[in-house]
Amino acid sequence: MQRRSFLKKTGMAGLGLTALPHLSFTQEIEYSILELMGKSDLELVGEGINLRPAAHDAFVEMKKAAYGDGIDIKIVSSYRSFARQANIWERKYIRYTDDDNMKPIDAIDKIIEYSTIPGTSRHHWGTDIDIVDGNKKVNGDVLVPEKFGQGGPFEEFKKWMDEHSKKFDFYLVYTDDPKRKGFKYEPWHYSYAPISIPMLTQFRRKNILQLLEKEDFLGSEHFTNGFLTNYIQDNILDINTELL
Repeated sequence: MQRRSFLKKTGMAGLGLTALPHLSFTQEIEYSILELMGKSDLELVGEGINLRPAAHDAFVEMKKAAYGDGIDIKIVSSYRSFARQANIWERKYIRYTDDDNMKPIDAIDKIIEYSTIPGTSRHHWGTDIDIVDGNKKVNGDVLVPEKFGQGGPFEEFKKWMDEHSKKFDFYLVYTDDPKRKGFKYEPWHYSYAPISIPMLTQFRRKNILQLLEKEDFLGSEHFTNGFLTNYIQDNILDINTELL
């Protein structure tokens, strides 16, 4: 991953996503900033699923269809609150800075290869899922790209999702497009588009720089406007174009 540009804070404090001229805003649905940042209680349904009702129902239908083809779609992660994401972030930050003796800037760059800054995760929305094939017995971390590729235990699962997921309105978020920046390829991360697209539209209207400046978690003191501007463009917005 290319090193982010950690610029000294200047008069950019007012910069938000509205400063990006190529973005279009057509969605009229309103979501609160607390909802978008994982700080409000959502109506989540399904034991072990924890998705918004419409996303839950679509997931159940997709799971039934996959099961008929010998694949048991298992959710590894779905909704995450701000507090949960902050815990993930801080645990990694401590490991990289204390255990691995990385500089804070390098640790942050390492974290955002796969993990989001608290308050910016799509998992805050109750629309996104990390999934695998529960029929496969896998040692160690299951969320490894190679395990979804040729010869991997989830190869057939990934082929099934490539062919069928869009029928249920679930789309891969972080594709393997070599031109895509930001988060690395995540063949396990799918999003329920009918809700996540309007939520992203709302999120793009917010002044993310200003919001994150108010947060206080390990490593956040090293965020600058230059870094956050790149993070917004590369990590939040450089995703599967079908989800924009």
